[in-house]
Amino acid sequence: MNKLPVMEMFGTIQGEGHYSGQAAFFIRLAGCDVGCVWCDVQDSWDAALHPELSVQEIVDKAADFKSEIVVITGGEPAMYDLTDLCDALHSAGKRIHIETSGAHPLRGKFDWITLSPKKFKFPVEGVHSEADELKIIIFNRSDFQWAKEHAAKVSFECKLYLQPEWDKREQMIPEIVSFVIDHPNWIISLQDHKYMNIP
Repeated sequence: MNKLPVMEMFGTIQGEGHYSGQAAFFIRLAGCDVGCVWCDVQDSWDAALHPELSVQEIVDKAADFKSEIVVITGGEPAMYDLTDLCDALHSAGKRIHIETSGAHPLRGKFDWITLSPKKFKFPVEGVHSEADELKIIIFNRSDFQWAKEHAAKVSFECKLYLQPEWDKREQMIPEIVSFVIDHPNWIISLQDHKYMNIP
């Protein structure tokens, strides 16, 4: 089984999107080639700064957490082949969620895919059809058009979320509210974990 660079692993409450409010174990992989200027985990970008752990070491940590939900995030987790990790987590009885920009093809079997496309590096072909949840970060007004463009590429069953960029939340939340009232197929996602001051 391969090794993966891991920035951190921790049990907490999912603070965003469809599973917000539910207990989940987070595996934050290091390494990112997308480079969002407003990223709140820029320490994850350089994989060389973080230890490489075996799949078994990662799964052993996740297995101790009571919730079946394991969220693989980053960084950009789709930079890596996650097949072995997914297989081992499924064998341990876990449900695997991934949060990705879609900048790389997905390798592994996932139970829930959150696609959050970024303008800094566009999603690859085919990833939209795999998404269970589309989450668009709203940094300025032009992001609403970005949201519409990507919503047109996902399946009918895909959940659509708009989430204000944290530092712009006071400015953008009223804009998001107005947009959702006019486009009720969208749902507002807030970073609940930040409001609750939990990881």
